Amino acid sequence: MGLKVGDRIPPFTLKDQFGKVFNSEDHVGKKPLVIYFYPKDNTPGCTKEACQFKDSYEEFTDLGAEVVGISADSEKSHRDFALKYDLPFILLADTQKKVKRLFKVENSLMVLPGRETYVVDNEGTVVMVFNSVNAAEHMRRALRAIKALK
Repeated sequence: MGLKVGDRIPPFTLKDQFGKVFNSEDHVGKKPLVIYFYPKDNTPGCTKEACQFKDSYEEFTDLGAEVVGISADSEKSHRDFALKYDLPFILLADTQKKVKRLFKVENSLMVLPGRETYVVDNEGTVVMVFNSVNAAEHMRRALRAIKALK
């Protein structure tokens, strides 16, 4: 069982698709975060999910939120994925699956890497958790949760 509504996110640091260090503590207290864990770059479901976040990215940023995607893929894989689909948000390389373990994201159907989305308020408290293999629903639920914070 992963983090629940009301839990604080654990502090973490990972590199993004450009090799820049992302420290969660630099964002807590400043803006809401949408943190979504996904299985793999360039797969049909993950591409659909990423493109939905891309298509609504301006809505998230207009509401003051930052979108962050996390998978076990490398920085290079993330960079290629982001360039191929013109993704404007941060993709973090959790190659050792440390952050996945911190958030207690479990594999789906026992084999597939987990697909889980967290919405975190300005103070670092989880206000929404959605765990589903259905990639299409993650962005919509996250956007509703961000809107509810306003």
